[in-house]
Amino acid sequence: MLLAMVSLLLQASLSFSASSSSNAIDNCWRRDANWAQNRMKLADCAVGFGSAAYGGKGGEIYTVTTPDDNPTNPMPGSLRYGVSRKNPVWIIFAKDMNIKLHMPLSVASHKTIDGRGANVEISNGPCIRLDNVNNIIIHGLNIHDCKPSVAGNVQVTESASVLWMTKQDPDAISITGSKDIWIDHNTLSRCLDGLIDVALASTAITISNNRFTYHDKVMLLGHSDDYAGDKNMKVTVAYNHFGPGVMQRMPRCRYGYVHVANNNYEGWGIYAIGGSMHPTISSEGNRFVAPNDQNLKQVTRREACDAASSCPGGWLWQSVGDMLVNGAYFVPSGNGNTSPMYAGTQRFTVSSVSLVPEITRDAGALACIPSKPCV
Repeated sequence: MLLAMVSLLLQASLSFSASSSSNAIDNCWRRDANWAQNRMKLADCAVGFGSAAYGGKGGEIYTVTTPDDNPTNPMPGSLRYGVSRKNPVWIIFAKDMNIKLHMPLSVASHKTIDGRGANVEISNGPCIRLDNVNNIIIHGLNIHDCKPSVAGNVQVTESASVLWMTKQDPDAISITGSKDIWIDHNTLSRCLDGLIDVALASTAITISNNRFTYHDKVMLLGHSDDYAGDKNMKVTVAYNHFGPGVMQRMPRCRYGYVHVANNNYEGWGIYAIGGSMHPTISSEGNRFVAPNDQNLKQVTRREACDAASSCPGGWLWQSVGDMLVNGAYFVPSGNGNTSPMYAGTQRFTVSSVSLVPEITRDAGALACIPSKPCV
C-alpha cells in the first residue's frame, strides 16, 4: 500500500515537472506538499512587472467561513470583513463556497485572497474592485457571471465610515489607480463587461496563469483614448490560456507598455491583441491558433488607423518567437527595442513556444489538496 502511494505521488510529481518546469511561477511553489502550511511563500513567486506585490505577507491569516455579504456592516467570517481590514491580511477559505456579493468587493491594500484548497466562486452579482490600492494578490478564484452594481453604501475599509458608491461596471476584476498587483491562477468567464480591466494610471501588474473562456471583451489596459495618465502603465501578461469562446481584447492596450509572453490563444472571434494611442506591445513566445474563418486570421488590430504603416509614429508592436497556427498572422510595426527591461525579481526566462501547451495546461484555479503537491 505504501509503495503504491509513493508510486502515485512520484507519477504526479513527474507529470507536474513535465508540464510546468518552464513556468517560473508554478515552479516556485507547486511541488511543496506543505503549501497549506507555507501559504505565504506564494508571495515570493511572482514575476514580471507585478513581482513586488506581496499582498498580505507577514500579516494575519484570516479564514472565510461564510459566503454571506453585508456591504455596510461586514460580519466576521465573511470575505468582505477580511478585505476591509487596515493591516496586511492573508485570506483563506474554510470550505467550498459560492459568494454572491451585494455591492462590489473593494479590497484594501496589503491583502491576499488565496482560494487554494477550496472551490471558491464569486458570481451572479457585482465582483472585485481594486481602487487606489497597492500590494494585492488574487489567486485561485472562479469569477463568473458578474452583474452591474446599483449605487449604494459600502464600508470600504474598517478605518473609514460607510461611503456612497456609484453604480460600477460588471467587470470580474476592475483595477484603477493601483500598483503592485498580481492576478494569478483564476478562472474567469461570462461577465457583462470585462474580465480584467486596468485603468487610471495603474501600473506594476502581472496577470498570469489565468483561464479566460466564453467572453467578449476579455482584458482592457488603459482607461480611454483621452486619458494620457496611462502612458506609464506597465503590465506583464504571461502563462494564460485564452479560449474557448473568447472574442477580443487579449489584451486591448492604450498607451503604456505590455509584455505578452508564453500565452496560449485557442482562437478568437474578432482579434487577439489590439490597441490604440500608440502602446508598446512585445509579443514573445505565444501560441496563436487562428479560427477557421478566413476573415479572422489576423492576431492584431489597431484602432483609429487602417494599417500599421498609417499609425502615427509607427506604433512599436513586435512578435518574437511566436507560433502562428491555422493561418494566423501578426502584423508588426515600428522600429526599436521592445524588451521589457525587467530588473531583479521581475526577470523570467520566456520559454520556447513549443512548450506553451504544457506550460498553460493548468491555467485557471487549481484543485489543491493540503499535504500534497498541488499537481
